Amino acid sequence: MAAQCVNYQGTEILERVFVVRYHRENSPHSARRMPESVDSRLIINLRDISHTMRRLYEGKGSQKRVLMLLREAGTITQRELTARLGIQSGSASEVIAKLEHMGLIARVLSEEDRRTADISLTEEGRRQADEALEHRQQRHEEMFSALSSEEKTQLLSMLEKINVDWESRYRGTREHRRSHDHDHKHDRRPKGEGGCNRDCEHCSHPCSRYQDRQAE
Repeated sequence: MAAQCVNYQGTEILERVFVVRYHRENSPHSARRMPESVDSRLIINLRDISHTMRRLYEGKGSQKRVLMLLREAGTITQRELTARLGIQSGSASEVIAKLEHMGLIARVLSEEDRRTADISLTEEGRRQADEALEHRQQRHEEMFSALSSEEKTQLLSMLEKINVDWESRYRGTREHRRSHDHDHKHDRRPKGEGGCNRDCEHCSHPCSRYQDRQAE
């Protein structure tokens, strides 16, 4: 009798285990994930790499980027610098004023166009630009230190191939986004200035589409 009771209890426990396991495996909240394809894993890894690079790199209008750009370009006008940075003129003026106050850049009225200013690095600004560039080069080497020289060459070749294909395949999507960006930024102009009249050359709030063309 005792043995039958033990067997019954053991059977009941096993039944409960199977019921719990069944509901766990068939629950919509904990369903088993299908194996991801290679294509999906590639996209996930590219996305993760993109997020990491955004964390590592400064923004378009960062002080370090301005210094390195001026180191490369030499003396350029504020208008040209703004176009190369790809940011709004107000944001560019703000970072330029800070760098000037810190003694890292010099700004004088342009002899060719009195409506803008010529900007160049000071001696201290050049020193900090060299330091920032050296740190960037070290970071680039560190980022690919897990690969051999041959692997880096192979990776570069494959990425260039993908880049060319995507540029051609998704060009329409890119142009659409640029056009949307153009309209959207013009729509945010102060009240009373109206909508976008497509006169980019004389616009006081240039969009990224115009700035991209100027930088090319």
